Amino acid sequence: MSAQPLPTSDSHTARDVARGIARLFARNDIWCLAEVPIRNGRRADLMGIDARGQVVIVEIKVARGDLLGDAKWPDYLDFCDRFFWGVPPGLDRAPLETEAYRPATCGVIVADGYDAEILRPAALEPLAAARRKTQVEHLARIAMRRHTALIDPLCAALDMTA
Repeated sequence: MSAQPLPTSDSHTARDVARGIARLFARNDIWCLAEVPIRNGRRADLMGIDARGQVVIVEIKVARGDLLGDAKWPDYLDFCDRFFWGVPPGLDRAPLETEAYRPATCGVIVADGYDAEILRPAALEPLAAARRKTQVEHLARIAMRRHTALIDPLCAALDMTA
């Protein structure tokens, strides 16, 4: 199974933002995957685990219309300890400061294809232990499935979740 492109009107830019955030996270011992299906039917653009086992989700937006039109993003909050918006440097971030985007809870990361910077940290909203355990196991299985598919095309063909 290969990672699917990020759903956006400009997937190249979204891919760049994801790569910059992944690099920032790796330097901070947070390891993430792109395009992670969540049990509520949504798909997180980036989902990762930090060194303490906390789950992080990043929702990437590269166009103002996409940001303003997304009413489903709160569905991610029940599946992570920290939530970030990931945006490219040129995107107008003013909407992210309004109460509709929960600035006291949601962090903001600005990224390009080379690096990223956290402009606003995400508040810690701890998951229940059972939910966290389920999320970590879910991420581990996805990572193992993707890794195995990369090294053995036969296994990729057997992947029932593709």
